[in-house]
Amino acid sequence: MDSLVSTEWLAAELGAPDLLVFDCSTFLPNEAGNKHDGFRAAHIPGARLFDIDAIADADTDLPHMVPTPARFARLAGELGISNAHRVVFYDQHGWRAAPRGWWMLRLFGHDNVAVLDGGLPLWQREGRPVETGDPAPATPARFVPDFRARMLRGIGDVKQVLADGSALVLDARAKGRFDGTTPEPRAGLPNGHMPGARNLPVSEVAGADGRLKDPAALRALFAAAGVDGATPVVTSCGSGVTACVLAFAAVQAGLPEPAVYDGSWTEWALRPETEKVTT
Repeated sequence: MDSLVSTEWLAAELGAPDLLVFDCSTFLPNEAGNKHDGFRAAHIPGARLFDIDAIADADTDLPHMVPTPARFARLAGELGISNAHRVVFYDQHGWRAAPRGWWMLRLFGHDNVAVLDGGLPLWQREGRPVETGDPAPATPARFVPDFRARMLRGIGDVKQVLADGSALVLDARAKGRFDGTTPEPRAGLPNGHMPGARNLPVSEVAGADGRLKDPAALRALFAAAGVDGATPVVTSCGSGVTACVLAFAAVQAGLPEPAVYDGSWTEWALRPETEKVTT
């Protein structure tokens, strides 16, 4: 299974006993609606909700931080995910949170995972079937994690790479948030960016049809943001979600996979000792 699958492919594979489909949606704090209501209103047949706010570290105030391997294994197993399953993630916005599911499963050692190109919006525009309401209970499974620390970065790592230039920090937030000209969606959170970070808004990776841009177009976007394919990249965003979209897009572009700064701007902005800059 490729890491990027089409609506045509998924429609043909739905119902296969080894295939699990998950809605991995999230909404911004200042945004109307929520993932639970959206899922009940319309979801791909047989899908379940992969709730990144629940499959997270329960001992921090930061949003949807990566859980321990043991916690992830337990919660993934409760959703019916085993190491033998093929897993496809999509989201209700198209390109926002599905790659967070892709990244998390791979972080814990599961490579047979993909993202649906265009997500639910494209699926519905094409007139494909949807279900409503809550899903049937999952059949519990056993998931054995294999944690890959190289894919994850913490605030100490990011401070270091910004100080010594050993990696480029690439921020997925909208330009106004990065520049400090528009407020953050989380009330009271300072805006701006980390000193030395570069900006590639996540809205630029998909075309007008909602599909991910082709590899050449993606490589051009990354190059314009300063990614040369040789210097390691750490992606960031507001809270570690769309940072995963940039990581996914980099892989699709044929570039080395970036690491993801899980705490992202929410953690950086809340720390009194960190420098925040605007343009």
